[in-house]
This record gives sequence, C-alpha cells and structure tokens, in this order.
Amino acid sequence: MRRTPSRRLLTAALLAASLLAPPAAIPATAVPTTAVPATAVPTTATDSLDPQLTARLDRTIKEVREQAGIPGAVVGLWMPGKGSYVRATGVADTATGRPMSADSSVRIGSETKTFTVTALLELVDDGRIELDDPIAEYVRGVPNGHRITLRHLAEMRSGLFPYTSDPGFIQKLESDPERTFTPRETLAYGFKHRNTFAPGTKFQYCNSNLVLLGLVIEKVSGQRLADFIHERVLGPARLHHTLFPKGSEFPAPHPRGYTDQTPSGETADATRWNPSWAWAAGAMISNLHDLRRWAPIVATGKLLSPETQRQRLKTLPTGFPGTTYGLGIFKANGWIGHNGSIPGYETVTVYLPSKKATLVIMINTDIQTQGQEPSTMLARAITTIATPDDIYDKDSSISPRQ
Repeated sequence: MRRTPSRRLLTAALLAASLLAPPAAIPATAVPTTAVPATAVPTTATDSLDPQLTARLDRTIKEVREQAGIPGAVVGLWMPGKGSYVRATGVADTATGRPMSADSSVRIGSETKTFTVTALLELVDDGRIELDDPIAEYVRGVPNGHRITLRHLAEMRSGLFPYTSDPGFIQKLESDPERTFTPRETLAYGFKHRNTFAPGTKFQYCNSNLVLLGLVIEKVSGQRLADFIHERVLGPARLHHTLFPKGSEFPAPHPRGYTDQTPSGETADATRWNPSWAWAAGAMISNLHDLRRWAPIVATGKLLSPETQRQRLKTLPTGFPGTTYGLGIFKANGWIGHNGSIPGYETVTVYLPSKKATLVIMINTDIQTQGQEPSTMLARAITTIATPDDIYDKDSSISPRQ
C-alpha cells in the first residue's frame, strides 16, 4: 500500500531525511521515472581508482538506478591513497533526455541542518549563547520552552510536535507548493499540539527543532539566517556554489526533480516547488564540488573549536541500528555527515574518518522502492564495494522520512 503524503511527513527521517508532502494544485507529469531510454544515458566520468573497482562501481550504480527508477545520479567518491571516482549518469530531464551533469546544483533538503547547526555552534564559540540555554530565553510561545534547551533541539530530543505532521499544514502545502511560508507560520502548526515526550528522553526527527534554532541565530546575530550562514559558514569554507534561496530560485544547471508525494500518488515535477516551509531545516541548494569540500569540514570541525566539535560528535542512540545522532549530524557505521530528501531530490554527504574518504550522492527523485530511499540504496551499494568494513546503512531497516 502506498503511503499518503501525510504519512510520509509523520515518519521519522534520518538516513534519508525527507522534507515533505506535495500538492494537488500542480498536475502530475506523465513521465514515469522508470522509463529512461537506454540511448539517453550518457556518462560523465573522472576516476583514478583501480579499473576493476571502477567497473564494479559502474555496474552497481547502473543496477541500483534501474532497480530504484532513478532518472539521474551524480556520485563522487574520494579515497586518499586509492584514488577518486566521479560519475554523472542518466538524465536530468525525462521528457527531453537531457543528460545529468556533474556540475549540477540540487536541493539538498536536510543536509541544510549541518549548515544551520554549524552556524549555531559558532555562536557558542563566540560566547554569545550556551547549548544548555532554554529556548524560552530566545523564542516565546514554545511549549515547555523553559525546559527545552538548544542542545535538545540540535540533537532531536526536544519532544516538540513536528509541524510537518499537522493536517492543516499538509493541506496548505498540498494546495499550493509554490507558496511562501514564514518560520513563525510553520512553527504555529506544531505548537497547536501537545509535546510528544519530555525533553531529552527520546529521539524524534523534527523540523520544528531546526526552525527554532534558525530563529535563535537571527535573534542573537541580528542578521538574517541566510546572511549569517553565508558570512560565517559558506565564506570561510569556500563554498561558492551553495546558497540559501529566498524562494523557488534554482541556479543552472540543475536537473528536474521527480516525486510521488502527491495526493494521488502520481509522479509530479517538483523542480519549482518552494522550499521555504523547510527553511533552516532543509531549504538549501549545493553541488558536487561544494559538498565534497563540506563533508570533511563538518565531520572534523574545521570551523569550530575542538571542544565544541567534541560536543557536536557526542552522538546518542536513535533507536535505529547502526545509527546515532549528535548536534545536527549522524554517525552511520563509521560514516559521519547527513543526508537530505525534499520532493524531487535526495542527497548523501558523508565522511569516513578511518580512511579519510568522502562520499557524495545527488539524485533527482525521492520516490521510494519497497519502502527504501533511493539515495540510501545507492550509498549502501557503493560502500559495500568501496568500503566493505564500513557499509552505510548496513544494519538499518528504516526508511526515514520527515
């Protein structure tokens, strides 16, 4: 049975953190993502890995793309001492057959959380906030806000009701996915409900947490969240192709994105849907070059003090085997980073400290196959070959959504 959009919004997101339920207002396209002609699948390649390993990765990515119905994929794997592997395969547009490009920009969904939390932790290093400050000191009207700390919010243990699970929010979003939501507007949908548990007692993936942290950053810094992230995170990290959009703008080149998160369950083109509802939790855009740079920066704490990075990496159990969560970051069988899923797009950006390896995956669909996220399927298959002792999502049976 296909899950309805509201059910997908209710489901916890982690190894393929999703953002969203789509609309009745935009008609579904008549282009199934499983019907990509073989003639429309050119490959852009750069690699220096062992030829046999390269060939195995080529075959595996092709098999997973066919199995999961992924129109186009960009995969980058960098392994010091062994070499690198970069592929752009499939199509960016199923109607025209335009090939996927390795220099494409994509919506990165919940990978945005790594940027928002890094910005927050820089304020900690500045001595302007403390992680154990209650959110009530910064934002009024938060249910149980005097007991919920900034740390609880960043580690997904606040107990706040996720606004993406509110029926009223889902209806508004489905009726017009190109509309603009304000942070206060989205939070209001969640604040209508009782909290789901006492702060710090459980893990629950919840976008309300990150939206609140975005408001904290704005209040303390006196800047718009997008401006603060640009100045304090993107600039120092030299991420020149990463941005926090104001609306549905999307730098070229970018692939069209395909989703089935529609009331009917039919495939729709979500390329121009407005990600403002996800804001600090999932609205950002990036590309392969920048995500490759970002993976080791966020995993090793290059922009933070050693003590603050230690705090960030104090991960706790999530209830999902093999996966723990820290401050806006997860550990999955050795890999450290985050992933993202927003209608039409999925990404994985992770770093493996033991081998100093970086893996980045970008695809232009979020349509699940037998309850599995397509980006997770790719990451699992790639790491089974490239890092068999550290397989991404090896033990997890979750199909995380937001």
